[in-house]
Amino acid sequence: MHAARISVPGGPELLGWGEVPDPRLRPGEVLIDVAAAGVNRADLLQRLGRYDPPPGESDILGLECSGTIIAAHDDVRGVAVGQQVCALLAGGGYAERVAVPATQVLPLPQGVSLTDAAALPEAVCTVWSNLVLTAGLSPRHFVLVHGGSSGVGTAAVQIAHAIGARVGVTASSTGKLDACRELGADVLIDYRTDDFVERTLQATGGRGADVILDVVGGPYLARNVRALADGGRLVIIGLLGGATGELDLSALMARRAGVIGTQLRTRPANGPGSKAEVVAAVRDHVWPLLASGAVRPVIGARFPMDRASAAHRLLETGGVVGKIVLTRPA
Repeated sequence: MHAARISVPGGPELLGWGEVPDPRLRPGEVLIDVAAAGVNRADLLQRLGRYDPPPGESDILGLECSGTIIAAHDDVRGVAVGQQVCALLAGGGYAERVAVPATQVLPLPQGVSLTDAAALPEAVCTVWSNLVLTAGLSPRHFVLVHGGSSGVGTAAVQIAHAIGARVGVTASSTGKLDACRELGADVLIDYRTDDFVERTLQATGGRGADVILDVVGGPYLARNVRALADGGRLVIIGLLGGATGELDLSALMARRAGVIGTQLRTRPANGPGSKAEVVAAVRDHVWPLLASGAVRPVIGARFPMDRASAAHRLLETGGVVGKIVLTRPA
């Protein structure tokens, strides 16, 4: 088969399209003929040599895909050859075929095209696992989403809004904030000119955010804690600004608040807290929101897989709202 992969860590220009060995099915897995793959910032880190796949998983980039099941191990139940699906991957999405545990496969959502479905698994699983399963977001809570116009951000805004929470977002331009408003954001914060702590406190009558979803990391740590409500939860899912920051423990204790760091990729495939558990929860709770139109994939750009380098360059510039999707070359 063909895949977009790197031979050595480095810049986007190192992503080449060429022949690689076909994946081999392991017990519990299905083989997907890939129609499209989502592009995530984790892919950029892996390309740079800073985010290795879990042991035993494909070193081909790509944490989510859509396509058609073309084979299944004898022990697989609940999915069928010929079924159109999307899937959460540990790696291998930028390829013509990928093997994945059947427990990480989701049916094609009603009203979503096969190509656009590739933008869903990583984003919605990240959002549901962190906002709901980890932080306990519920109706009438206030959630602050940093990077609200990103792939994860646009999913977080829609899902939080659908739950009944009030949503605040940070972004870097009027256009991105306008896009967040159209998705359901209530409080729009331009982080270049606004103090997100002040704006959050103003929006909540001085109470603060019940949940903060953060992709920046260290530089935002102290300010995020100041923006938390009593009993609030700060969930850190990215380190775009770096891993080092100062934490005022007295401020954290006074708020009886929590700081939680998570990664989806390193969760076990099965068992408590596993990817299978997250995927099952997403199928039960998010898939009905997609069917109703309350949540939809936001696609900012599409590229053929053999131009994955161009997709990475675009994501690095921050000039896209929503997800970038890679499609199979003609």
